[in-house]
Amino acid sequence: MKTVRFHRTGGPDVLTYEDVADPVAGDGEVLIKVEAVGMNFADVLRRRGDDYPDPTPLPFTPGGEIAGRVAAVGRNVRGLEVGSLVYSTPRRGGYAQYVAVPASSVIPLPPGISADQATSLVIQGLTAGFALRNSAKLSKGESVFVEAAAGGVGSFAVQLAKLFGAGKVIAGASSAAKRHLALQLGADAAVDYTKPDWPAEVRALTGGIGVDIVLEMTGGDTLERALDALGTFGRMVVYGLASGESVRIDPQRLTGPNHSVTGFFLGGFFRRPELVKSMLEEIVGFISSGKLSLQIGATFPLSRAADAHRLLEERRSTGKIVLHPWKDA
Repeated sequence: MKTVRFHRTGGPDVLTYEDVADPVAGDGEVLIKVEAVGMNFADVLRRRGDDYPDPTPLPFTPGGEIAGRVAAVGRNVRGLEVGSLVYSTPRRGGYAQYVAVPASSVIPLPPGISADQATSLVIQGLTAGFALRNSAKLSKGESVFVEAAAGGVGSFAVQLAKLFGAGKVIAGASSAAKRHLALQLGADAAVDYTKPDWPAEVRALTGGIGVDIVLEMTGGDTLERALDALGTFGRMVVYGLASGESVRIDPQRLTGPNHSVTGFFLGGFFRRPELVKSMLEEIVGFISSGKLSLQIGATFPLSRAADAHRLLEERRSTGKIVLHPWKDA
């Protein structure tokens, strides 16, 4: 089968499109013929060799979100039939035409949701949902600032913040088109968070007091400025490092305004399967009722994974980027 992996870390060109042996479904596993692979910034971090909570052994095949059809089931698997549409979070190995995954990680595709759309449900949808509800502990009426609000996680976060009861939601986006999309998704206001004075604009939009919650995924100078956008008792949830620039925070800076900064890693939540199941069901319910829309920004054949990485890494994308493993086959 065809796959994309990297044998050394570096830029997008280290991704190689190559042949490997077909996997088989082992005991308790399901073999999925992959129709769509969801790209996430975690794939970029691993490829670059940036710090990541999980190890990245070489050669490494990225891809933590897939959707497709059951091609085979291993022993001791019940309730999943060959040919049924499913999605899964293999955590790695998704950039491939076939993936063998534990049956426990396989979920039937909800009616009315395409394979492309399903790839945005788990990692990005759950990240936005858990970051807001569990990490930030969003309360009804509170204000939220969402960085990269037109991106994969951001487009979920803007909508879910409102659905979870937030008051004012302010979107941060780097272009007029992205800010327009964020407003269409339900943001009350949008600012260019690449400008040095954006925290003052956020404060002005909140009557001078600042926001209650910031979802931060950039790092570097942006994280420093985001602290200035927080109001008293404000909470920042750090769930990414898109810039690759780490930053040290002086704890004394947090004490006066009673600020808190919380780290977020979705992998830890998968140790609580009932919590994951509950959040997924809630998100799917919002989609089915038309209250939440899934944003597919671009699709690429698997052979052009490097181009897809460039688009994501250069922050030129909106919504979800999806790879199609069979488009060139």
